Amino acid sequence: MGIEAVMSARTGRALSDQWADGVAVRPRTTERHITVHKRLVLGFAVSILALIAVTAVAVALSVKFERCTGEPNGGEALGDANARSTPGTSGATGTRTHDARTRGEGDNDDDDEDARFPWRRARLPTTLRPRHYELTLSVHMDNFTFAGCVNIDVECVNATRYVVLHADGLDIRTVTLMHADGRRAGAGMVRVHRHFAYTSSQLHVIVLHRELKPLRTYRLNITFNARRENELLGFFRSSYMLHGERRFLAVTQFSPTHARKAFPCFDEPIYKATFKVSLRHEGSYQSLSNMPVEASTLDEDGWVTNHFSRTPRMSTYYLAWAVCNFTYREAVTDSGVVIRLYARPDAIQSGSGDYALHITKRLLHFYQDYFKVKYSLPKLDLLAVPKHPYAAMENWGLSVFVEQKILLDPEVSSFSYQMELTMVVVHEICHQWFGDLVTPVWWEDVWLKEGFAHFFEYVGTDFLFPKWNMEKQRFLTDVLHEVMLLDGLASSHPISQEVFEATDIDRVFDWIAYKKGAALIRMLANVMGQAVFQRGLNDYLMTHMYGNAARDDLWNKFSEAMQREGKDINIKEVMDRWTLQMGYPVVTISKNDSLGNTVTITQEHFVYDIEAKLRDPDLFNKSFQWQIPLTLSVGNSSHISPETIIWVSNKTETHRVGRMEEETWLLGNINQTGYFRVNYDLHNWRLLIQQLMINPTIISVGNRAGLIDDVFNLARAGYLPQNMPLQIISYLSEENEFLPWHAASRALYQLDKLLDRTEDYSLFSDYVLKQVAPKYHKLGWPSTSADGSFLQAAYQTEELQREVIMLACSFGNKHCHRQAVTLISEWISNNKNRIPPNVRDIVYCTGVSLMDEDVWEFIWMKFHSSTAISEKKVLLEALTCSDSSVLLNKLLNLSLSSDLVPDQDVIDVIIHVGRNPHGRHLAWRYFREKWDMLNSRYGEALFMNSKLISGVTEFLNTESELTELKEFIETSGGGAASAFARAMEIVQANVKWHNLYKQQFFQWLRKSPNG
Repeated sequence: MGIEAVMSARTGRALSDQWADGVAVRPRTTERHITVHKRLVLGFAVSILALIAVTAVAVALSVKFERCTGEPNGGEALGDANARSTPGTSGATGTRTHDARTRGEGDNDDDDEDARFPWRRARLPTTLRPRHYELTLSVHMDNFTFAGCVNIDVECVNATRYVVLHADGLDIRTVTLMHADGRRAGAGMVRVHRHFAYTSSQLHVIVLHRELKPLRTYRLNITFNARRENELLGFFRSSYMLHGERRFLAVTQFSPTHARKAFPCFDEPIYKATFKVSLRHEGSYQSLSNMPVEASTLDEDGWVTNHFSRTPRMSTYYLAWAVCNFTYREAVTDSGVVIRLYARPDAIQSGSGDYALHITKRLLHFYQDYFKVKYSLPKLDLLAVPKHPYAAMENWGLSVFVEQKILLDPEVSSFSYQMELTMVVVHEICHQWFGDLVTPVWWEDVWLKEGFAHFFEYVGTDFLFPKWNMEKQRFLTDVLHEVMLLDGLASSHPISQEVFEATDIDRVFDWIAYKKGAALIRMLANVMGQAVFQRGLNDYLMTHMYGNAARDDLWNKFSEAMQREGKDINIKEVMDRWTLQMGYPVVTISKNDSLGNTVTITQEHFVYDIEAKLRDPDLFNKSFQWQIPLTLSVGNSSHISPETIIWVSNKTETHRVGRMEEETWLLGNINQTGYFRVNYDLHNWRLLIQQLMINPTIISVGNRAGLIDDVFNLARAGYLPQNMPLQIISYLSEENEFLPWHAASRALYQLDKLLDRTEDYSLFSDYVLKQVAPKYHKLGWPSTSADGSFLQAAYQTEELQREVIMLACSFGNKHCHRQAVTLISEWISNNKNRIPPNVRDIVYCTGVSLMDEDVWEFIWMKFHSSTAISEKKVLLEALTCSDSSVLLNKLLNLSLSSDLVPDQDVIDVIIHVGRNPHGRHLAWRYFREKWDMLNSRYGEALFMNSKLISGVTEFLNTESELTELKEFIETSGGGAASAFARAMEIVQANVKWHNLYKQQFFQWLRKSPNG
């Protein structure tokens, strides 16, 4: 029933007036018709009474229905206590929102509840689908506010009286709705009865007088105001200094759920639409968005409006814009794509952006060739901003980077800084295909974009710099080994995890999604073969371009690609075990003495805390089992056989291998392409360690690194004796490759943080130094030429030299300490920095820790005066290395209470103070005291809280510290539950290791002939 009929019925006139209008005036009736007329009048009276009764019931039902829908009545918004309501006017325009308390109704079953209160669902209702947005914003850079108007063309899928969309912190001014084909003012208007904010779910609800009809398109118009906050999310403000003057810029960060902070929208990935953006601002600024400017108008007041071209179909969180007064450098690809890098004018002038611009041009060509899918937009802007919550964000056509991850000064930047910057750029450019072009349906499969982008960091970097050998080597230590530390915890989770509430979305963005995703993709690529893998990716991208996809869509395309090669492998069946189960297996390979030339292979779920299986039987009673592509070789002192692949599907299997003798050893997971650990019987381990001592090159570089990582972690979990890790690193003096040293360094770091406050720590540090010393003295320090310039060695040599120097200085080699102090002293005395860039972080940290307060003040002064982004980062981290509690406290307080330390660096300062044994208790105490402030500032930013919590707690290893952590979690008021759960498990494991293994560990060191 329409609203006009309802209002007429309430007066009791609607139907009777219609009847009266249809009756003609008749002449007076004769006597014989009087009886008939009486009967007619009586019948009519009865009809009128019946109609009045029916109308009264209808009105009562209507009123009750309105109350059920949550519309305000008598100044109250019915339906929920989180609503803020706005009544409609007699037309279609609502007035400014005001706060209103609400009253809840009784609970019915779920379906009825969803129908009555669609805004209470965890997800948006599926009744409407946005097709196109026209967004106009006026941005006031002087007072940090903006005003906007958005027109959204929506298609009605199912009849509904409600428009439910996202809005967070916006002051909604007016709301109108009309048929999309309305051509004149007032034509096709749909009356808005009420609209209100449902703040607990960041929603705005529009209640209509009548239902929208399926398959019809409507245009929703909303005007709004907002303030640009300094919270680094949504549409936020930032600033920088140029020639002593503070300048401002405004930029967006919408992923994963923050577009709603900038404009009302359907802020879920599945609701792809096209966008036309117009930005109005003062003429002294310029504006950028995903697409090029198609028209620009200048107003009389000096303001300019830039109208940007229409985007392809895309998700809201990839929309982006910025208002700034940056300058740029430009490059054009062979296919005509214009690439611009925008940054502060002084950074552009110095050429700091040239490196990123150059590799981006090459990367666009690489990805187009690899995926066989063209880049979709006419331009790609790279925007370097001073403040950003993440390293970068892959907005389609306008990727935003924090300056530290895109600006490079080759005179002062180390190789490690260049490598990290390169990989960030490679990652974000990959997202233009995996993420922007094809977007995961929902956040549970965020690894579909982040895992691919992380994997291609190494593949793409290998394309740029083949000698770095990233995918076959550095991937192992920086991705595989690192994520296995996390995924071996009982508090881990599947890579694909269900997401029900908006508050759950942030937790899926972790290293499990990024690094485990990358490791599984790498494993699958090796199983499929390069050509078939690429063909499957091409099919996937071509089928789902400009749309959304789920993991099964990827598995289907990979299976089809395999079938075309005559290989009938059900990829979904294999990969569901890896993506829907948490953790990974440890595969144990043992020679079978009763059957010649056979091995017994078992698999079980690897968990550091084996007792967790007893504490949580519901979790671990699940039949954790994987289909494992195990590659296996047989070797001896002079030869290793070609690898064979064995698919391990059962808990225990027996397989025949090549001829084996007493001194023959087995080696599994060749080049560590699989996502699992490998254990052997003790005899096989002794043969492998013996092989490393005699001739390590028989075993590949990747497997040498893998053996080191597996031994340390299997011992930590109790699978192997505690002396095995120390035995295996005794071969390092014979190791000439960087990767095994890097794996050993990372593994020793895990042990060091357990031991560095123990009385017998010197036994451990002396043992490590004895293994490091021969290689340290052989490699020496980086060389300089006669003119003082640095002589660059080959990549592997330079990285190995740096790794050995870091180990030597960290564990107290006196020569290393003297060299660092000398280099710092020379810098201070002549104010000319001749310290090689590749070891500056080591030298700065060592100097600050060994020298007096004047050195700390000198580094602090250099941190403020330096204009090189990479140098500032190294200097800031060096300040955390002091032995002085006073200086460390000073740094902690300055980092959070002043603008001397960039927002995105505050967490790093706290973590690095915690890594310093002299600052550990300070960082832990500071974290607890400032938790509310830190959580308020960084709680919504992905990774920030989990990174901070992990960083300040991973070093805790005493019973008293464990108690402090438990008490803090109980009183902290909630939030970051998964991060605290991981922290609790790690600290408990640290305490347990001390109780079970510390004495045994030091006893072996006292007896060791190599100690």
